[in-house]
Amino acid sequence: MAPTLTTEQAGTAVSAPADGASAVRIQHVSKSFGRPGAETPVLDDISLDVRPGEFVCLLGASGCGKSTLLNLASGLDRPTSGAIEVPGGRPALMFQEHALFPWLTAGKNIELALRLRGLARVERRAEAERLLELVRLRGSHGKRVHELSGGMRQRVALARALAQDSSVLLMDEPFAALDAITRDVLHGELTRVWEETGISVLFVTHNVREAVRLGQRVVLLSSRPGRIAREWAIDIPQPRRIEDAAVADLSIEITEELRGEIRRHGQH
Repeated sequence: MAPTLTTEQAGTAVSAPADGASAVRIQHVSKSFGRPGAETPVLDDISLDVRPGEFVCLLGASGCGKSTLLNLASGLDRPTSGAIEVPGGRPALMFQEHALFPWLTAGKNIELALRLRGLARVERRAEAERLLELVRLRGSHGKRVHELSGGMRQRVALARALAQDSSVLLMDEPFAALDAITRDVLHGELTRVWEETGISVLFVTHNVREAVRLGQRVVLLSSRPGRIAREWAIDIPQPRRIEDAAVADLSIEITEELRGEIRRHGQH
């Protein structure tokens, strides 16, 4: 079992449920930054469970603490109070920027993650090829980063994240820098990979339609400090398209809620 991320203020560590019902368990998490006596609260009393195999989108205005919560879930930072548990071990993390090493080929970038897992050289090559095929980049093992388009680089970054063999994938606005057409294609690819692998995904975005297209559940954070304002279960069948009427209708409803949160923040 993975260790629970806690602080002295958090009290008793949270245990994973015996039935494995949570891939990520976040309980009463708060986070502040700044020196003692002058702290700025960023997150306040966040409780959220991501079930095994679930795709959850975390939505909110810029600065509401979405990325901070993802950093806490990844173990890159610690909460000021509360507890986070990932029962299956350390999650994989995919950033907005691809963060590929430019001096390595696409395949070698993936193999680096496999090497850290302890795979032998022959196994690494075969597994990297398999993952490249999974993200539809067959034959790209020897391509340098500068030879890849933006969308292809993000596919390699996704393959590298999957190479960590984690049961949880944390994604921090990974398609925000891409053009609309490339982003639309990668939405479909991510949905396919998620369905094929059964991985749990916690996906941060400020794009409402992206959240509705991808997620089984959308969680809206209020503006500073971030609190869970509302959740929506998305029962629109996959595959979805961003222009589908059902996606558009629900996006309008969620956008109105988001605007309300922004207005409330602006009044304080």
